[in-house]
Amino acid sequence: MNVFITGASSGLGEALARAYAAGGASLGLLGRRADALQALKDSLPHPEKHQIYVADVNDHAALHAAAQDFIHRSGEVHVVIASAGISAGTLTEHAEDLAVIRKVMDTNLLATAATFAPFIPHMQQQKRPQDCRLVGIASVAGIRGLPGAEAYSASKAAVISYCESLRLEMRASGIRVVTIAPGYIDTPMTQVNTYAMPFLMPADQFAARALRTIQAGTSYRVIPWQMGWVARLLRILPNWLYDFAFSQAPRKGRLPPESQP
Repeated sequence: MNVFITGASSGLGEALARAYAAGGASLGLLGRRADALQALKDSLPHPEKHQIYVADVNDHAALHAAAQDFIHRSGEVHVVIASAGISAGTLTEHAEDLAVIRKVMDTNLLATAATFAPFIPHMQQQKRPQDCRLVGIASVAGIRGLPGAEAYSASKAAVISYCESLRLEMRASGIRVVTIAPGYIDTPMTQVNTYAMPFLMPADQFAARALRTIQAGTSYRVIPWQMGWVARLLRILPNWLYDFAFSQAPRKGRLPPESQP
């Protein structure tokens, strides 16, 4: 199996890479940090099987070139996971946060489409496109808008809708589009949070469950399952009750401009 993963230098992407490598897959690993990617590759079983690509997913030309190189080297690509993502507390009333909102949307949403784009024609021409998977990493934060998270919640809600639309488009070819919405997973992104995170899950446990979901071709899944029930409840809450319950919820702190991603 040949698997291409963005955001592979840390967090969910790294955990997914380790899980696939343990199962014998050959990987294309894309991320911004050359040292972290090399260290990851060297630590995996049979490191010579894996390719690393140092690029920012917002550099669409570099992302496309990496995809084409992996396709050329692999012959067939079976799974593509758009795992790259960033999070930042934002407040719309601060004019300087508009640039942060744009960057979050570009990285979390637009880069997901840019990741899939070069692989779709190739997958459609493979002998068994029904064995192919395009995987979008969303978030429970995309189910309802959270306070202080205008950009992050909006970007992940958009990923959910984008992948749903893409799933319909890919149905005729047999390519499965899988949307995974993590709850709180123990990664560098969540380790900076100063508030309680219910059902916090280790990254390796998340990856193991995600691999089963991807293999099954499940259209949408929240991991862990407990957060799935929370997500179902959030979907049906009327606005007045949701606003009352969550208007004072803990929020990710707004970063000073020089620290923003």
